[in-house]
Amino acid sequence: MTSHHKSVIDNLENLYGKRVVQPENHDGFIDYRVSVTHSGGIRRLINDQARFQCDKMEPFKPLNQSQAFAMLEWGLNWVVAAHEVSHLIIHSAVLAKDGRAVLFPAPPGSGKSTLTAYLSRNGWRLLSDEMALITPQTSTVTPFVRPICLKNDSINLVKSWYPNDVFSTIAKDTHKGDVVHMAPGDIAVAKEAEQAKVVGIVFPKYNKDIFFDVYDMDQATAYTALAENAFNYTVLQEQGVKSLIKLVEHASSFEVEYSSLEELDSFLTEEVIGTEHVK
Repeated sequence: MTSHHKSVIDNLENLYGKRVVQPENHDGFIDYRVSVTHSGGIRRLINDQARFQCDKMEPFKPLNQSQAFAMLEWGLNWVVAAHEVSHLIIHSAVLAKDGRAVLFPAPPGSGKSTLTAYLSRNGWRLLSDEMALITPQTSTVTPFVRPICLKNDSINLVKSWYPNDVFSTIAKDTHKGDVVHMAPGDIAVAKEAEQAKVVGIVFPKYNKDIFFDVYDMDQATAYTALAENAFNYTVLQEQGVKSLIKLVEHASSFEVEYSSLEELDSFLTEEVIGTEHVK
């Protein structure tokens, strides 16, 4: 990764820490070459913007300079979603306890990242805030440990919970609103090579008017909902179908509406990953 943006470099070092390896210290294979650069030519003088490139491809329109680091994070998501075919990729947070993982597929506005931040600081291991990487035709999920993307009201809320954690600078007025990234935490990084078994699939929705409601999902409904959140389901074709079937057959699936994170945490621990529910 190359960038001449000081904000990108500073945020990268703050949030990724020792995982940032200088080029002269890296002697392994490079899968993708990505960069966040300034606008070129006279445009830089008139309206300097940030540009993301991967192997000389530019998948996004240039963004405001203040959004450069957020653009890098979104770009890294795009790289994996667009190119990875050795895993089934589901748009989902993934957290685990004792080697048992729960997927949290959810659309924007559901409170997924706020939930992820809370669980990752309360006894759960973060595997991913954005993508579940499933080994085809198994229940095995591989960590994709990256910063947690917080948006709008959740930014100050999570900062008030964990004032000593590491956060990026704010990217204002993005297409997602105001955005801040939160470092994944030491445990997640230390165990980033440790896979887990998916035993639960929970579709969460924050609702300030509901303390805690949970609904069982049948396998057909869970399958359809997962397929809608899978990036490369059609690319994998039959293997993608079989992989989703395997997941819903070997995991308990639920829809949850909640305002109490503590109640949801208890439900996940006692009812979802409890050994009596492992299939």
